[in-house]
Amino acid sequence: MNLLAIVGSPRKGKATDALVDKAVEGVKARHPDCHVKKLNLIDYDIQFCRNCLVCRESKTKEPMAPCSIRDDMDALYEDVLKSDSLIFGTPVHMGYATALMMAFLERLCWTFSTPEKSYLTIHGCPRPRSEKKRRAIIIVTSGIIRPLYRRFCDQATPLIRGTIKDALNARTVGDMYAGDIEHRGVEYYFEKAYKLGQKLV
Repeated sequence: MNLLAIVGSPRKGKATDALVDKAVEGVKARHPDCHVKKLNLIDYDIQFCRNCLVCRESKTKEPMAPCSIRDDMDALYEDVLKSDSLIFGTPVHMGYATALMMAFLERLCWTFSTPEKSYLTIHGCPRPRSEKKRRAIIIVTSGIIRPLYRRFCDQATPLIRGTIKDALNARTVGDMYAGDIEHRGVEYYFEKAYKLGQKLV
């Protein structure tokens, strides 16, 4: 099993990073031979999508369409292709995933998906180019907003869930919202993240 953990926080070693690590520990506890690669997106040059439509209009039969941008995503695409399971971790900024995570997701979308042709669904919606099935979990953190108010400030989880379903054929098997970390401390959520990781196996 190839596990790819993707951290969209601009601050390495902080809450999101720590909870993703705990989730990875949960995976490894049930699958010791699992190969894990962790990406801190802040370490990579990921340019924003330019809407050139090269990927969307590609007729390739490969699981990935070409992208016109040459940056670190060239290597990260290969990591995504190899993955069987995924962990996405991001803080919520203004209720949404960070700009780092958004850039990554935008670059994934049409590279790994193609417009739906069936008129039984909404014409033009993305569907995966590959039949490969993946599993995923999502971890969202907030420094100040308590879990009680999650539905008002967490647009990141549904966005990630929908994008990876449409592009990567990934089923989200669990998610968590770690809120009010500035007062509760990140350790408050360690066990929950660990158990969430175990759901991937």
